Amino acid sequence: MLSIIIPTFNEMRNGYLNKILPGLVQIDGLEIIAVDSKSDDGTFEYLKKFPIKIYQLETTSRAARLNLGIENATGSMLILHHPRTVLEMKGIKYLRDNEEAYYWGGFTHKFDLDHSLLKFTSWYSNVVRADRRSIFYLDHCIFVRKELMEQVGPIPEVDIFEDTELSKILKKICEGYRLDYYALTSAIRFERNGVFKHALKNQLLKWKYYLNTDHKKMNKDYEQKVALNARYDSRED
Repeated sequence: MLSIIIPTFNEMRNGYLNKILPGLVQIDGLEIIAVDSKSDDGTFEYLKKFPIKIYQLETTSRAARLNLGIENATGSMLILHHPRTVLEMKGIKYLRDNEEAYYWGGFTHKFDLDHSLLKFTSWYSNVVRADRRSIFYLDHCIFVRKELMEQVGPIPEVDIFEDTELSKILKKICEGYRLDYYALTSAIRFERNGVFKHALKNQLLKWKYYLNTDHKKMNKDYEQKVALNARYDSRED
């Protein structure tokens, strides 16, 4: 069985859950798990409308949400489903029917906004980062065998780049594989911050990551003005 884990935090304003869940619940052979970080915008109430497993956490750490979902998943293959990404239904069905052929990897990234820089960003994410380096971000909707996750242990509970940390751990065992089915992801950060401004912010954050900057400080900067994955008190250092 295929278990799909969706980490949520105040998702109603983004409009993606109603693009994701109605389709997922129509697919046979899926276990759908939502782990919510005490959303206060109606996300939890919306989730309860569907025949899925729901858990809640006090923390807004996305890694913690994913780990709780993984812990409670009963499927032999997991999909860590980005809450603002829509997967091709035929891609999910393909993985469900062929899960024994794969250990881990992700789907093919594509933004929902038509912009030349975003097309390049997706190409780089797919061809350079995923295919050549086996680094998959969560908006690729990472899939991984449950037994493999049990072998490597929980996802490092850092506030940002937890998907990179997971990829680095998994690639020590084997290379990840990119499925040729789309993960259509929201460009909301680019739209709110400006495409070029946000692209620059992403590159600066990557350099900070390579320089081992504190993950809480990096994520506070990343979430500034948008608060999509977490919320920080303005008084925090």
